[in-house]
Amino acid sequence: MTISTGTFPRVSWANDTIIYEVNVRQYSAEGTFNAFVKELPRLKEMGIETLWFMPITPIAALHKKGSMGSPYACSSYTDINPEFGNLDDFKNVVASAHANGLKVIIDWVANHTGWDHQWTTEHPDYFKHDAATGTFQMASGMDDIIELNYDNPAMRQAMIDAMRYWVTECNIDGFRCDLASWVVVDFWIQARTELEKTKNLFWLAEMDPIENPDYMRVFDAAYTWKWMHATEDFYKKNSPLNTLTNLLTEYANVPADRPLNLWFTSNHDENSWNGTEYEKYGEMALALAVHSFTWKGIPLIYSGQELPNHKRLPFFEKGAIEWNGFYLMADFYRKLIALRKSNPALQFADSVTRIVTPADVSSQAILYLRESGSSAILVLINFSSHALDFTLEAGIGTEQFVNLFESNDDRNFTTQTSFHMQPWQFLVYVKV
Repeated sequence: MTISTGTFPRVSWANDTIIYEVNVRQYSAEGTFNAFVKELPRLKEMGIETLWFMPITPIAALHKKGSMGSPYACSSYTDINPEFGNLDDFKNVVASAHANGLKVIIDWVANHTGWDHQWTTEHPDYFKHDAATGTFQMASGMDDIIELNYDNPAMRQAMIDAMRYWVTECNIDGFRCDLASWVVVDFWIQARTELEKTKNLFWLAEMDPIENPDYMRVFDAAYTWKWMHATEDFYKKNSPLNTLTNLLTEYANVPADRPLNLWFTSNHDENSWNGTEYEKYGEMALALAVHSFTWKGIPLIYSGQELPNHKRLPFFEKGAIEWNGFYLMADFYRKLIALRKSNPALQFADSVTRIVTPADVSSQAILYLRESGSSAILVLINFSSHALDFTLEAGIGTEQFVNLFESNDDRNFTTQTSFHMQPWQFLVYVKV
């Protein structure tokens, strides 16, 4: 079954999937595919459905950053990074994931390569050249990578052939496309047109749909980068709450056929360079996670968030996640995932979101009702550093609601409409 997104069909499983980003290097002391595959039953039990692997290709040595280099500076598009294992090891990961009911997408870095990528000697015309230096054109602000030339039809076809290799050889289910808007949109149209002949795939773009609506003709889902920056500014710089509510309206109005917004509180870039979600958002971190799982779109969990992880994971060096056998946040995510998967109000098809925030707390809280048919979810988030007292407006319904996280707080919203919320508190009520 597929659902049209305009030019291309979207695989139906993507509509309400749960994505988990896998940082193989830092996932274990071994940092290998074989070490990671042991985690699949645990992740399945938590409710994860799609695994996104950071780049699995070998890393260029020339101008390498640090002692291990950036996974985003590859030396070949069709080989495995020996740091992680070999091709058979990765095939085993994909097959094992599929056996556990999980999908696998891989990071695809189409804008650039490392300085000693095999194409630099075999096909130097595949790259842009710097007239001033007479060598390859360095990517903006990053001196370990060089930019590809999308005016070259042969390069485009070689790139598509390399992408097809992972589909046919390993049976992957899609791509997370790095810096998608740095690559001309007509290439992505060409690539998807050709690759869809092989298999219907899921296409996730690292870009914001508000800033790049034209690309949503091609991609099924895209990052909510603007939301990520705005929420950090809100917490650290005391921005007004309407900067967030207005942004949610902007996402809802992106001119495309129902683009899927990817919501997240952490990923590899943010964790390594800007801090963990607790550094960035402090006491607001879990409230934002609740929003990620209950607003329309799809949520992302980064490696280690189920711990929780309070550590920045190095980008160019080894610094493994400090697993301790206690996954203290796993139950938090498990409850949210189970709710998403079982309740039509949080599924993509026909759900409606109504803001129900009383006027007297509209500058401090976001309260919303997700509805689909007879199903309803009420979410209340105090986006302030002080306690709030308010009365919920009428119109929620006469049925009983149960609290997802607190068993002693079931309510009937015809009579139990008064609230006292602690700073940054969140409440999720599910209609019985």
